[in-house]
Amino acid sequence: MNKKTTLAPIFIGSAWPYANGSLHLGHVAGLIGADFLARYYRNKGNSVLFVSGSDCHGTPIEVRAEQEKTTPQKIASKYHREFRHNLIDQLGFSYDLFTKTTTSFHAKKVQTLFLDLYKKGYIYKKTQSLPFCEKCQRFLPDRYIEGECPVCHFKDARGDQCDECGVILDARDLIDPRCKNCGSKPIWKDSVHFFLKLSSFQKEIIDWVKSSTKWRINAKNFTLGFLKKELLDRAITRDSEWGIPIPLKGYEGKTIYVWFEAVCGYLTASMAACTHSKNRSQPILTPDWQKFWQSDKCLHYYVHGKDNIPFHTIVWPAILMGLEKLNLPDIIVSSEYLTFEGRQFSKSRHWGVWLPDFLDKHNADTLRYYLGINGPENSDTDFSWKEYQVKTNSELIGKFGNFINRTLNFLNKNFESTVPDLISPDKFDKKVLDNCDKLFKKVGEKIESTKFQSALKEIIKFSEDCNRYIDQKEPWKTIKTNKLLAGNTLYVCVQAVSALQLLSSPFLPFSAEKIRRQLNIPSKQQWELQFILSGHKINKAQPIFERVDL
Repeated sequence: MNKKTTLAPIFIGSAWPYANGSLHLGHVAGLIGADFLARYYRNKGNSVLFVSGSDCHGTPIEVRAEQEKTTPQKIASKYHREFRHNLIDQLGFSYDLFTKTTTSFHAKKVQTLFLDLYKKGYIYKKTQSLPFCEKCQRFLPDRYIEGECPVCHFKDARGDQCDECGVILDARDLIDPRCKNCGSKPIWKDSVHFFLKLSSFQKEIIDWVKSSTKWRINAKNFTLGFLKKELLDRAITRDSEWGIPIPLKGYEGKTIYVWFEAVCGYLTASMAACTHSKNRSQPILTPDWQKFWQSDKCLHYYVHGKDNIPFHTIVWPAILMGLEKLNLPDIIVSSEYLTFEGRQFSKSRHWGVWLPDFLDKHNADTLRYYLGINGPENSDTDFSWKEYQVKTNSELIGKFGNFINRTLNFLNKNFESTVPDLISPDKFDKKVLDNCDKLFKKVGEKIESTKFQSALKEIIKFSEDCNRYIDQKEPWKTIKTNKLLAGNTLYVCVQAVSALQLLSSPFLPFSAEKIRRQLNIPSKQQWELQFILSGHKINKAQPIFERVDL
């Protein structure tokens, strides 16, 4: 790491999903690494600020509202509540704050940031020629115009970005553009808008990207490739009343573009998390936010899918550079795509496995495990119900859960649920205990470097080793002739169970809590082996998972 991470403050920002429909597993695959990091660093003792929220002002919400003949506010509120329930209550995401872009706090802070950049000359106004649908009698925001991508020739690229290849677009770039609502070919009309002067930051961004050493390789390569061309200034306002109003007179009916104000949410959510007030409508900002945003000791992680790379490596850094004295991203954690039956998950195209449906039927930790060990960390991966079943039944239950359950059951039945003494441990006993201790450093380093698959593989491998150890020791035989020797084995096994519950806790928080209750040990633990002393009473062993039957 470039910065000390022992007890340094840790900021973790995960992408803000559009509140226009239910989340699918592809969304979760790009977000879940943020919770792995937050839970790990809290165990380690670092001060952590983990924020995100619902992106409520995007055009997708307007599109959905028109389809359902309701208001964007009602659509955004409905899915924000659903996101909170699915991500926090059911999937266990440990946000310090999961907010939304429709709060007055966010709006006021974004307007302040807008004015700061405007006064410095990094935001300026100019007349822009924009697509206008004569049939619908409206300017077409990015999500209301579609056409063929000029790069990969995907037929349904949006006016701001191609879902297929990820390239940022201008609506004029589209081949054969059409109105998403009625299918008409748009005309082009003039409108005055405000632009972010990205061109001013090109050299600074290039130097910063080249000096960054801890990014996922897809983010580094994409960004450097993008920066080979000249950065173009981009409009940050649009002709719509659904959004944060421009804080200048004479621009009624125009609002700040979502791709500017949503990334500012990382800062505004951090500030909102660091407020106190008796009156919720007038929160008082405390200095706590500064240790995460104005301290060179703080480490910043940004977690998202690869379609969000340019917003986190070019747009947001440019805004931060313009605002000055604010921390830039340190580690970009950009996942590849999770596909389903060979096709990309997509809200707009109604293709995927939807999170509410999944969580209604299956254990949340089995999904956390699957996306951790088999997710699109370094390359696109395909979600398969068969593979999910195999990963759960063969690995999570057959190796990890099996060792824990057989150890605790044996203690219940043969040692009156009491941890026995360790007497004259042999080399095999010492090796397991030594690996228990060493694994915390090894797994911790992998989590810090966002190698979640590798970290989980270490945990599963250790549970395999522990199963081999107990098979080799055969305490069910030795207890008949030498109970002290059998107790020796079970003492070692219960320490391994203690290690496994803590090592797995960033990934499997609900299962780790079940194991802690069975071990009868405190929930609050540091990231190190917690020895369970001889004579300690455990509770009744119970299965941690149920087998998946598809």
